[in-house]
Amino acid sequence: MSEVNIARKKEKCENCTKQCNKKQSDDAVISLQDRGATNGEVSGHVLAQPVLLSACLTCEGCVSDEESQKISQQNLQEINRVLALNKKCDTSKHKVLVASVCPQSLPFFAVKFHLDIPEAAQKLCGFLKSVGVKYVFDTTLAASFSILESQREFVQRYRRKHHDTHAMPMFTSSCPGWIRYAEHVLGSLVTPHICTARSPQHIMGSLVKDYFSKQQKLTPHQLYHIVVAPCFDKKLEAVKDEFFTSLLDSRDVDCVLTSGEILHLMKQSNVSLQDADSVPLDPVIGEIGDADLTRHDGRGSEGFLEHIYKYAAKELFGLDVQEIVYKTLRNRDFQEVVLERDGETLLQFAAVYGFRNIQTLVHRMRKGRVPYQLVEVLSCPGGCVSGRGQAEGEGGRPDRALVQQMEEAYSSLPVRLPEANPQVQRLYQDWLEGQDSPRAQQTLHTQYSNHTQTSPHTLIPDIQW
Repeated sequence: MSEVNIARKKEKCENCTKQCNKKQSDDAVISLQDRGATNGEVSGHVLAQPVLLSACLTCEGCVSDEESQKISQQNLQEINRVLALNKKCDTSKHKVLVASVCPQSLPFFAVKFHLDIPEAAQKLCGFLKSVGVKYVFDTTLAASFSILESQREFVQRYRRKHHDTHAMPMFTSSCPGWIRYAEHVLGSLVTPHICTARSPQHIMGSLVKDYFSKQQKLTPHQLYHIVVAPCFDKKLEAVKDEFFTSLLDSRDVDCVLTSGEILHLMKQSNVSLQDADSVPLDPVIGEIGDADLTRHDGRGSEGFLEHIYKYAAKELFGLDVQEIVYKTLRNRDFQEVVLERDGETLLQFAAVYGFRNIQTLVHRMRKGRVPYQLVEVLSCPGGCVSGRGQAEGEGGRPDRALVQQMEEAYSSLPVRLPEANPQVQRLYQDWLEGQDSPRAQQTLHTQYSNHTQTSPHTLIPDIQW
């Protein structure tokens, strides 16, 4: 987020524990206090006025000074500073710039420049290399690890649900906005239920700074890792303590740039993506990568729900599910899928996108009325393709026409199961010493903290399945 935007947001909202005076549309004004999401407290302060969910995570009220300082370094100026130092200093002190591009960012460039996604990916790679980036990767590989680990964890949780009250429901863990909200507002109500599989960005950081650096005979300090992402929350995720690997003494992701910021860099460089050279993306494992880009299931995100659903149906009940039928509940961003056999409900999953729907979910959870074993939670309405770093139009509202075009472009990519990716299986052996090894557990999983000060009189109800 630019310094101008941060200053504007802070001017409008001094602190998230105080009244927010921003004008909101009717469907955006959902009070945490009225819905009971915070029990009258946020970060230990009693709420004098309602907190608007639409302001949560955008006013910087819950961001510490240290985090704010780190986030301020995640911008184009910092990239230009690193590039300028490379030109001045001795080659032995050069930083090797590595960019990892989220697949949900590619539709933005495809639509903006009237290209198909494979063309946009190659031209984006060409542009980034023209400004000084050495390697450009696609983060789909890292997302495959996150999905596979989430699948396995769900089955393990399901099998112990009768003696572990925190086993079900399991919430997905790939969205940093949702994780921030869970850790700093909801606390112990939901953090034990969050899947421990690291996010794709987190895994990609480890893959670059650990495995790839060793393949190139470089230290992690010699690499400067940039992630191109569709939303600003990825910046906040990158500065978390969990992203600093003490063993390597290095941060996994040095800078996150949104798709919109990359577009601004193109304008600064007087380059249109259409005029950039077409350069294939680099393979992480040092061999020729796949000729075609692929995606995971899901209408605009990584499709954790669909992959886990099909895997669990097969693993737990011996059912081979080919297609998933969504039932829309409150709106397009609150849907459920049900697995049935002989009239019996075996699994019931939900996809909950956007803070309005998240608030409904939390309200039901506090009353013990959540029938789902798994909930795919994303803070952006519409999913990752609708991230505010690329889908925001005039007045701060989503550009719905652009979002629809990006969703259509994203859906055009062929789907490949993460289990079918030979690079993933090879990395499990060469990088992680096996799928069930302690190294795999340490590298691919994390834990979530409770940063709230929940009232001791607050009772969390048992959830009935």
